[in-house]
Amino acid sequence: MDIIKNFGVNPVLLGAQIVNFLIIFFILKKFLYKPILELLRKRQTTIKEGLKQAEEAKVRLEKVIVEEKNILRQAQIQAKKIIEDTKQESIEITKNMTNDAKKLTEKMLGEAKNQIIRESMETEKRLALKVSKLAVSFLEKSLKNFFSGSQQEEVLKNVLKKIKKTA
Repeated sequence: MDIIKNFGVNPVLLGAQIVNFLIIFFILKKFLYKPILELLRKRQTTIKEGLKQAEEAKVRLEKVIVEEKNILRQAQIQAKKIIEDTKQESIEITKNMTNDAKKLTEKMLGEAKNQIIRESMETEKRLALKVSKLAVSFLEKSLKNFFSGSQQEEVLKNVLKKIKKTA
């Protein structure tokens, strides 16, 4: 103990300080240590949850990016398909219009040919009628010199019958 006194330490004060230290330690442990420890645990839990949520957000972001790329690819594919369909449709419409124009042209040509044939037949009939009239007129004039009136009528009737049969 003399050694302790040589250092300037009073054993009674040292004992009192130890008792005070233990009382303060007990009070701090009881009232401050547990709340601080609880606060640290809560903070650690909050940090873990934040990290977990950040990781989940990262995963969701990656999924959204992949989904966005897929949607863009699908949109490009659909756009190409629409363009291709439109091209095919325009080609088909062009073919249909060309075919319709050909059919209309052929129809118009057929109608024109039929009209030409009808007009030719009418012209032939008129020409035949004029030729017949000319022939009858020629016969009348020619027969006056060779036959009498009743014979002329008889010959003209026979000629007209033959002309009608051939026409």
